Amino acid sequence: MDTQELNNISSQVRRDIVRMVSGASSGHPGGSLGCADFLTLLYFDVLKHSPSNFDMNAKDEDVFYLSNGHISPVWYSVLARSGYFPINELGTFRKLSARLQGHPSTDKNIPGVRMASGSLGQGLSCGIGTAITKKLNGDASLVYTLHGDGELQEGQIWEAAIYGAANKVDNLIATIDYNGRQIDGDVDDVLSLGNLSQKWQAFGWEVLEMNGHDFDEMKTVMAKAHSFIGNGKPIVIIMTTEMGQGVDYMMGTHKWHGNAPNAEQLASALDQLEETLGDY
Repeated sequence: MDTQELNNISSQVRRDIVRMVSGASSGHPGGSLGCADFLTLLYFDVLKHSPSNFDMNAKDEDVFYLSNGHISPVWYSVLARSGYFPINELGTFRKLSARLQGHPSTDKNIPGVRMASGSLGQGLSCGIGTAITKKLNGDASLVYTLHGDGELQEGQIWEAAIYGAANKVDNLIATIDYNGRQIDGDVDDVLSLGNLSQKWQAFGWEVLEMNGHDFDEMKTVMAKAHSFIGNGKPIVIIMTTEMGQGVDYMMGTHKWHGNAPNAEQLASALDQLEETLGDY
């Protein structure tokens, strides 16, 4: 897809996010808005996937795991907009007994979801396991994971990082949403991550960096990441984003990590986001 098409989709995804979270009076809009461009690029331009023929085995199909599962609104929107389930189901977000719960779950049989997430730190381990399984099965398709920067404060991430490099899991691309904020404040104030690029390099990974709001740059970096596939190292992309991107009063603060906009705030957000594909 060209950049304008991708921008149109991500604008609609952002409208979905704020409407879903406001409608439920609960959820995580900040990180969801920040990752809207990346997940739009992934599902509409990068992944080799078959929305209409989803199955858990993903043979000869790329796999994506959302490790920071609290940003489920953006994932649900992109899944629906790319054809995994009806778009109008987005209106059931966080409703009692609905499939689209606050954190994705496999017991709800949501097409596109292969891992329950929300308890942070587990997605990289699952991604590495899946990537190794694909290698054992002679499956050349890839595994992608997405993580929050605050999630990197979890020890399991670094255990998985050691394991992935030691076992040359070079068919996996992990991306870090590096917005510098988490639920209790700035990441540097809660528990500084130091120099992430140097850390991942020291752990034996191929490291790339990109602006998560520039489609042209993301396309270039993803192409470079693909050029490293099969070279003996797992790949990580440190992606700089702005929490709350697209909604002025949500940007520049951690306060919208897990707060829902009220009706007035929703109206303000929607005024800033172009309706391009039609609301659900």
